Amino acid sequence: MKVCGWGKYPVIESNVKQLRNIETAQELYNSGTDFIPYGNGRSYGDSALADNILACNKYDYFLSFDNRDGTLHCQSGAMLSDILTAFVPKGWFLSVTPGTKLITVGGAIASDVHGKNHHIEGCFSSCVEEMELLLPDNRVVKCAKSDELFKATCGGMGLTGVILTAKLKLKKIPSSTIEQTTIKTKNLKETFEAFEAYSHLPYSVAWIDCLAKEPNIGKCLLMVGDFCKRGKLKYEPKGGLGIPFEFPSISLNKASVSLFNTLYYRKAPEGISEQKVDIDSFFYPLDSIGNWNRIYGRKGFTQYQFILPKERSYDGLKKILDTISKSGKGSFLAVLKLYGKANDNYLSFPIEGYSLALDFKIERGLFRLLDELDRIVLEHGGRIYLTKDVRVSSEAFAAGYHKLKDFRALRMDYKMDKHLNSLQSRRLGL
Repeated sequence: MKVCGWGKYPVIESNVKQLRNIETAQELYNSGTDFIPYGNGRSYGDSALADNILACNKYDYFLSFDNRDGTLHCQSGAMLSDILTAFVPKGWFLSVTPGTKLITVGGAIASDVHGKNHHIEGCFSSCVEEMELLLPDNRVVKCAKSDELFKATCGGMGLTGVILTAKLKLKKIPSSTIEQTTIKTKNLKETFEAFEAYSHLPYSVAWIDCLAKEPNIGKCLLMVGDFCKRGKLKYEPKGGLGIPFEFPSISLNKASVSLFNTLYYRKAPEGISEQKVDIDSFFYPLDSIGNWNRIYGRKGFTQYQFILPKERSYDGLKKILDTISKSGKGSFLAVLKLYGKANDNYLSFPIEGYSLALDFKIERGLFRLLDELDRIVLEHGGRIYLTKDVRVSSEAFAAGYHKLKDFRALRMDYKMDKHLNSLQSRRLGL
């Protein structure tokens, strides 16, 4: 059957087998064909694509929950959205969540996803107490935080084994309402100053106008916030109209992106404003638009996300935003986030600094522009995010990840390289 990532590029033919029990995965290992685990298809590029795919999204039972400390034991195919529906009314929330709730727990671990609170809480792996992993020799092993298998699996893109179950520590919340403060800035200097001024708050994220030119490069709407101290505990997932068909590619161009950016920037009043919003509006604004990836047309799109160390973030971001603005290949989505210290995992993306994520439709000249952005990222000591990637070169990737050699060695020791591969892992020699 035809499969693809969220970016709808590339689309390939794959043999898909559904994970129903451990024996399903063991049969795949024993067959001698290599494969890659696949969650809910929200990785943007080719990291979960291969000739043979093990779909894990039906392996999704909650196994137990300890209401005293918020420890949830669940199978790897459980969705973050299901966790929210079940536990927000009980006063518990995900300790770390990315910008979509439509991913599986296994996918969150494999990508070691991060959220608006990385500068406080770190990556998703920080709330994983333990997990069960099915290795290529058919052993089921329990991995704790100090284990090398844990460090390789969190951020390891499904290349170290089949994640079967995980114990997650949820976060106690007093209400399900967020007190949000929006700060409107006029340039990158003001944006950085605002991030630092509000870094004591647990959640922060900024939308940037990536087509703005000097002196307004880096102007943004920075949203920061925290859960209200009092209020109701309820969770009603937001649904709405979806995108019914793929937009014509020509509809997304410099003029339409520029118009959108202008209107979006104007939606917030000047200076600082405050409002109370619900969980979906603050954490998952795009999830309420079904099939929003169709906006980018039949050829699909890619999300380019990089991170720069803090001391070099300002100069690097200014250079990258200037390069994008001059190219005219703008993005509706340009998200800037602040990060805390890196963890010990081999391939986890975050380092202490700032990251920018941008969506680009697939079109002629795009990859040449991204190659140029890669060069600037590496020049400033940064790295590229595997979960969003579909085209980075093995050399550019390796230059940003200093534990790659250890990851490759561990894969060979456990013969993972013989059984678990994706289009991305082959392209990058993981």
